[in-house]
Amino acid sequence: MTDLMKVTLTKDAPAAHWGKADVTFSNDLATIHLQGDDELRQIQQAARKLRSQGLSTIALEGELWNVDSQWAFSLGFTTAKSEPEIRWTGDDSAQIELQNRLESAGFARHLINETPENLAPVKLAILAAHWLSEIGGNKVTYRIIEGQELLEQKWVGIHAVGRGSERPPAMLELDYNPLGEDAPVSVALVGKGITFDSGGYSIKASEGMLGMKCDMGGASTVTAALGLAMKQGLNKRVKLFLCCAENLISGHAYKLGDILTYKNGVTVEVVNTDAEGRLVLADGLQAASASGAELIIDAATLTGAAVMAVGTNYNAIFSPSSEVLAMAQAKAAEVGERVWPLPLDPWHREMCPSAYADTANSRPMKGGGAGGASNAAGFLWHFVSPDVKWLHMDLASAFADSPNGLWAAGGTTHGMLTIAGLLHD
Repeated sequence: MTDLMKVTLTKDAPAAHWGKADVTFSNDLATIHLQGDDELRQIQQAARKLRSQGLSTIALEGELWNVDSQWAFSLGFTTAKSEPEIRWTGDDSAQIELQNRLESAGFARHLINETPENLAPVKLAILAAHWLSEIGGNKVTYRIIEGQELLEQKWVGIHAVGRGSERPPAMLELDYNPLGEDAPVSVALVGKGITFDSGGYSIKASEGMLGMKCDMGGASTVTAALGLAMKQGLNKRVKLFLCCAENLISGHAYKLGDILTYKNGVTVEVVNTDAEGRLVLADGLQAASASGAELIIDAATLTGAAVMAVGTNYNAIFSPSSEVLAMAQAKAAEVGERVWPLPLDPWHREMCPSAYADTANSRPMKGGGAGGASNAAGFLWHFVSPDVKWLHMDLASAFADSPNGLWAAGGTTHGMLTIAGLLHD
């Protein structure tokens, strides 16, 4: 094989001597044989196989390629060690779209795969703000609230979770406004930015802690989605709130039994310091609600329960509105991503009771007990204005702990296209 491999698609079965192979070779040409349904998944799997054979440079050729199939190939061909070198096919608009996706996903993937030591909470906020400013220029303004200032402004969740670390927690408030000073906010994005999660005093086992550099996957995903939408010409005002902290153990760390009083007056008993993501998102959701946005979208690597429910090929979605759920499902299907709605009823707000506060941040049992993902969403609902449309994405598919048939190990950026598409609607 040569250093440059050309790859084409066909719906013809391979010649008999190839058996059931889904990829065949002839000199410097690889052919992916599509059979049956779910062609994007087949293409991504074939790309993983090609990359595992040491190939690093690919030229896509042939009439069957489109934007979605080329993007699926790039997802399978990417590894944590290097971005793919892919020569796209199609007209100029298709190639520009694919390059915009690749750059946006690359930004998110770099953050997710970065070591916890190299990505402190304030640094995460700065990197996100600078990248979006490079794209949006003077249409982007921002401020970063950090450390004790968080407590002064009553962002008690981010401050509590992050105070155990020597490196201060932070909230990024970013405004993308291409319409003018008084334009209404169409969408507010909220991302969980836990740059490392030890579990706090509810400490994780070592094997459960190893991949927790990915716990800022929500922050990186919403940032990448906004950046991609901006590259695509987004003409709406959007606000972004990243809730950034390290959840560590020290003499300053928050403790089980602590009670937090949030800006909206809701009191929360901490019964599990490893249920920290919802505590920081509560601040972001209140800030998003105060922005007057018509739609709030939050994204977080929030619960293992979501992974148990939908696996690692889907992201779980929640909303009190069937209209919002249908909109998210339609957009995900349109861009070749997978989401699945899990239950969220009004009584889920009461599923984490406390004898000492309005609610607890979980239930005092492993994984928060049955229905843990819905109960977490019910907790978040306490902090969303009742008259706003709201979508919560529990990113079960944001990170691959180890290589598999679809993904290399590391960040996947699955969810970025769905959120970027929702920004345009």
